[in-house]
Amino acid sequence: MEIAKAVVLDANIVISAVLGVGARRLVTDYAGHAWLCAPQDAFDDARRHLPTVAARRGWTQEKLSAALDALDAIKPLIHTIDPETYATELAEAHLRIDSRDPDDAPIVATALTLACPVWTQDQDFFGTGVATWTTDRVELYLSPERP
Repeated sequence: MEIAKAVVLDANIVISAVLGVGARRLVTDYAGHAWLCAPQDAFDDARRHLPTVAARRGWTQEKLSAALDALDAIKPLIHTIDPETYATELAEAHLRIDSRDPDDAPIVATALTLACPVWTQDQDFFGTGVATWTTDRVELYLSPERP
């Protein structure tokens, strides 16, 4: 099977794939039809933010551990992009995103390097010159039936 489409997942989508049903279904359904990827930073951000989410929601340690296990379980479905891969686009990415959130530069740099859109719920990506898809619309892009 030829994989025709690629999309970079933002950290908020990685977290949504761990916590929610919709993003998780999309990741599992389309991992074999599209090239889902994220810089290592997105996984690191997700791992760093999950304990905060757990505390805010009053989770037990067991529930937090289950969420971290779910993160480990979805990671093989999402190709990890090393910093060396997008290093040549990082300066450009910072020019485009730093005024909103400099921590998102690796996501933008990955999208620029791979010439593909970003899947995000974060408004900070809008206006960066990189195509963005939100969870409620990304299936339109990922569907193998669509050109």
